[in-house]
Amino acid sequence: MEDQDILLKFADPASRNVAFNQLVRKYQTKVYWHVRKMVIDHDDADDLTQDVFVKVWKHLESFRKDASLYTWIYRIATNECLNFLSSKRRKFFLPLNDVAAELTAKVEADPALAGDDIELKLQKAILTLPDKQRLVFNLRYYDEMPYEQMSEVTGTSVGALKASYHHAAKKIEHYITQSD
Repeated sequence: MEDQDILLKFADPASRNVAFNQLVRKYQTKVYWHVRKMVIDHDDADDLTQDVFVKVWKHLESFRKDASLYTWIYRIATNECLNFLSSKRRKFFLPLNDVAAELTAKVEADPALAGDDIELKLQKAILTLPDKQRLVFNLRYYDEMPYEQMSEVTGTSVGALKASYHHAAKKIEHYITQSD
């Protein structure tokens, strides 16, 4: 079902629940994996995905349609991830390195994420990046999202996103070549 049809159904109180269920079915997997690549842990990703859709439910009526529905949902998911990681660091007084080490241990322990040696090395390298750089890398590399759409999701200029992706790729390349 097209986003426009979902939005039209959502506007009608009689079909609001059906429309929202269709929206969740359409985007739940994409949102989950977007979140999971940032927070790594399945339970955290599950909780955050649920939080994202609760926010979508609460604010869908006021969705302005100046971006696509997909982009708007990704922006909510992105903000939830960044807030979660920031709050996790504050709550446990963890420096960035400790959070990266914790996430690396989760990657190694989770067969759904580990993959082969090359993929594991890539995941570890990605976890060494700052949160926003990791987000940009994931959106571009895994989701193959165009920079213009990434700009709408992150509220960052296309030029800054290109630079961030370039720096992330260089850091990942350095990590992988140094760990051989």
